[in-house]
Amino acid sequence: MAAEIVNPRSDSKTHGAASADSDISGTGSLTGTPDEPFDPVFALHRGGKMAIQATVPMRDKDDLSLAYTPGVAKVCSAIAENPELVNDYTWKSQVVAVVTDGTAVLGLGDIGPEASLPVMEGKAILFKQFGGVDAVPIALATTDADEIVETVVRLAPSFGGVNLEDISAPRCFEIERKLQERLDIPVFHDDQHGTAVVTLAALRNAAKLSGRTLGDLRGVISGAGAAGVAIAKFLLEAGIGDIAVADRKGIVSRDREDLTDVKRELAEITNKAGISGPLETALAGADVFIGVSGGTVPEPAVASMAPGAYVFAMANPTPEVHPDIAHKYAAVVATGRSDYPNQINNVLAFPGIFAGALQVRASRITEGMKIAAANALADVVGDELAADYVIPSPFDERVAPAVTAAVAAAARAEGVARR
Repeated sequence: MAAEIVNPRSDSKTHGAASADSDISGTGSLTGTPDEPFDPVFALHRGGKMAIQATVPMRDKDDLSLAYTPGVAKVCSAIAENPELVNDYTWKSQVVAVVTDGTAVLGLGDIGPEASLPVMEGKAILFKQFGGVDAVPIALATTDADEIVETVVRLAPSFGGVNLEDISAPRCFEIERKLQERLDIPVFHDDQHGTAVVTLAALRNAAKLSGRTLGDLRGVISGAGAAGVAIAKFLLEAGIGDIAVADRKGIVSRDREDLTDVKRELAEITNKAGISGPLETALAGADVFIGVSGGTVPEPAVASMAPGAYVFAMANPTPEVHPDIAHKYAAVVATGRSDYPNQINNVLAFPGIFAGALQVRASRITEGMKIAAANALADVVGDELAADYVIPSPFDERVAPAVTAAVAAAARAEGVARR
């Protein structure tokens, strides 16, 4: 299967779509009129962004007899006798299911499975473009955690890995855990772990730039959803000195009685300093701010951070701290946007992580594999390290091979590789 960008204005890949100059109801004309200007976004998406492509020839009856009946029966029989052969003689070990229920899509929230499909298609072509990994979008018409788990378990024989995408917290934690318990292929919720891996890579380089280690840092995370929880746990695993997490009601701390099970667990392992109250209280004297909330942090709170602080304001399209404000007080500034330096972009992580895991047919993605990915990503920057370059560009061709190799090696070292 090949994930391809489909251009509706091309004669070769219209996939039966309407002509490029036809009107999109309620959105304007693709060619543009005085009342309805041309919209390149809708033009690009018409007919979808992907297609299935054969990897073997189908020129004559001999090709047909090899690829399909009667030849295919030999392969089916061999797999029936030795199920492991499915990885060698089908696409299973090279393809990922991108699974969503459409409840937490980008900055759009709960928009449903159909509306999520453009994003899932986009995710699939990113897998192919940046990691050489084939991926299939699967949007499920259920938000019940157990139903999602059961559905994915039943689909799993067709895939070498599962990328959970845009599933709202706290259900995403339960779904990922249950799936990994029941499946012997990697299950990876990118909103959690992809974000955490890229954040750690950027933070390692920011600390290196100023001659510090992670252990020297006290951080504050704004947002206690999937990304915020995962980043906090991952940074602790990597050795950060201390980190506190804030939700809409303030710092997640042991003295709060309104915490969910996930946040209660978080309170037990974070916030060693015992800070309570609003986010602004925790930022006073903090070395790191990590924003994954979409809120706005007042400038005085940013000014109260420690000298030489790092501000990673990753909400899109509006960062929690505007870069112009952040640069007044911070030594390193990162966002989730592509039009500013130091973009914290998950595409730096998930294609290579899955490519490495699939390469060695890993049974799961471990913490060690994720830390290896973060270290490899940080190392790509190398001697070019600067305040406006602590993380490489997604278009840096060194990224995916470096992450792939590091993840594969870590999988072997941790005993989860099967070849």
